[in-house]
Amino acid sequence: MKNSRYIAKAAVSLLVAFGTLVGAGARAETYQGVHTPVSANNRDDVRAQAVFAAHRDNPYAEGVSSRVAPRLVASVDRASVHVEAVASALRPNPYAEGYGQGVASVSTVTLDRAALRAQARAASRGHRLPL
Repeated sequence: MKNSRYIAKAAVSLLVAFGTLVGAGARAETYQGVHTPVSANNRDDVRAQAVFAAHRDNPYAEGVSSRVAPRLVASVDRASVHVEAVASALRPNPYAEGYGQGVASVSTVTLDRAALRAQARAASRGHRLPL
């Protein structure tokens, strides 16, 4: 019983909505067409650009980036590059673990230990150090 009431109410509401649309004179929007094209180039320039683009390689083709690259011209001769490569191969590896650890060098600076202790004590007690 409840379902039939719901269906009846839905049908009546649809009829009312349709009657409102027809009575209000609902109209569809009109299509005015595409805007008129505005270009700074004349037809001959555009045609020349189109011919040029049509004869170029397609940058979107499959495998376009897998072509053989042209031979590069080096700014340094081969012998000097070889000499640099051999020299760098004979140097120790700067990225190796422990590189540069080596033997610690002895400091040649001689400090008065008593004066240094006195300055440290004064600093720890809040006194300003002489600059």
